[in-house]
Amino acid sequence: MLGVGGTRSNLGRKALRGGGRGKPVGAGLDPQAQKRELLRKLQESRTARENATQADSTREDATRENATREETALDARDAREDPTGETS
Repeated sequence: MLGVGGTRSNLGRKALRGGGRGKPVGAGLDPQAQKRELLRKLQESRTARENATQADSTREDATRENATREETALDARDAREDPTGETS
């Protein structure tokens, strides 16, 4: 194939098998290792998302509790100020 260009060393057996530039031939991850790594990352992201959701839920619960306490305190204060229960 004359006139194609490029150097022959770029198409060597090592380069075609994943080697080249200091890497041994076949240095890439095998398909099972790739799958395990992908599943690990997926599980980590799901765990992180669940933890964030639980933290948000806990924060919302605490906010609701604080609001309820404030309302109760205000009601008690109002009852002390106006023992007849009448509004003006």
